[in-house]
Amino acid sequence: MTETTRRPLDRLAVISLISCAALWGLNQAATKTALHEIPPLLQAGVRSLGAGLLLWAWATWRGLPLRPDRATLPAALLAGLLFAAEFGCIFWGLQYTSASRMAVFIYLAPFIVALSMPLISHSERLGTSQWLGLTTAFSGVVWALAEGLNATAVHGPDRQWLGDLLGVLGAGLWAATTLTIRGSRLAQAAPEQTLMSQLAVSAVALLLAGAWQGEAWPAQISPLAWAALGFQTVIITFASYLLWFWLVRHYSATRISAYTLLTPVFGLLAGVGLLGEPLTLRLVVALAAVVLGITLVSRPARPPR
Repeated sequence: MTETTRRPLDRLAVISLISCAALWGLNQAATKTALHEIPPLLQAGVRSLGAGLLLWAWATWRGLPLRPDRATLPAALLAGLLFAAEFGCIFWGLQYTSASRMAVFIYLAPFIVALSMPLISHSERLGTSQWLGLTTAFSGVVWALAEGLNATAVHGPDRQWLGDLLGVLGAGLWAATTLTIRGSRLAQAAPEQTLMSQLAVSAVALLLAGAWQGEAWPAQISPLAWAALGFQTVIITFASYLLWFWLVRHYSATRISAYTLLTPVFGLLAGVGLLGEPLTLRLVVALAAVVLGITLVSRPARPPR
């Protein structure tokens, strides 16, 4: 099924896309909630492990192969390690910054991918609107980072600047994961195989990193923390990712990708509405700049005359 023969967006697709964006926006708030009791690296590792087991059970029931072949194994290992580093940065960074701010910073990844894709595929060179989008989104992030680099944040106990920078680093690692998949044999592999590689490698890497950092599973966990961890594992990492892969298979990728721009908006609303995080004008302006920038980057460049 080619891009031109995929079905147009119908009501089911639109509802599914908005649901995915809302769930991914809530993910930062769920992580932040569980961090009060479950250490970051251990939490991320358990999430990957649980989702990997669910994916294995689902693939076994459907008769889908999950093991990568020799040709894709090196890229699968690299993608898994990058995936682990990405979520290690996000979970660790959420100890210091708010979920709403993290949602802004990690969604720098789409335009980092757009900036780097011409190095992999010369046919995906950027046009004027794409460069304008990159500049707009980058300016918004700098504007938001400046809020966390004032004297109070640097010397205060929260170290918001550190969490913000880890969010930016997580966005870079997310982009590197995407570029690894797009520029290797994983681009032709089944999406379930790619997802399983990321979950399996990240589970091992994150759990080992947590043990090296001295993180320990808490003796008692509240029902709220269990619910937050279960939401991340079952709903986000397993169900929503499978739903996204189904959408990519049946609908135009260029059309459905625009709906991911709703994710940082939902993330900002979740942080403010559910966690009571402060909503500053600087953060709202930065969010608008990032969304506008990604919108411009996502527009197809005009072919040269």
